[in-house]
Amino acid sequence: MIVVSNTSPITNLAAIGQLDLLRQLYQQIVIPEAVYRELTASSSQHPGAIVQTLNWIATQAVTNQALVTALRLELDEGEAEAIALAQELSADLVLIDERDGRAIAARFGLRVIGLLGVLVEAKHQTLIPAVRPLLDALIRSGFHISQNLYSRVLQAVGE
Repeated sequence: MIVVSNTSPITNLAAIGQLDLLRQLYQQIVIPEAVYRELTASSSQHPGAIVQTLNWIATQAVTNQALVTALRLELDEGEAEAIALAQELSADLVLIDERDGRAIAARFGLRVIGLLGVLVEAKHQTLIPAVRPLLDALIRSGFHISQNLYSRVLQAVGE
């Protein structure tokens, strides 16, 4: 299974000590160079900087720079490269949280899941006992989620 990720799912899972859920669910994650730069450039204190030490997260260059340029009209660099790379690799799944990025990825026929979907999938596969504590930890770390979505996620997992 080929899974391409944008920055935010990795950052947020790393911030709450749950990044390994991606490895458990998907074995390997591919990120474009722009996502790698976003995760590692700001400082070694950035939660996502851990990608430098993980052999199951691979960085790959996007070859279709014309597509990246076109996508940059609507998206940030990491999202644009993630979608372009997913398209090039015929990825099975793209991890993106941002609404615009998800919509554009879907227009390209890509299957999209966000961080909350990852948590739901992890619960269904019994990799985690409960979603609520992780949602609460995400919120404490700065992740934004509406009360309505919070409730829908918990309902989806029977919590």
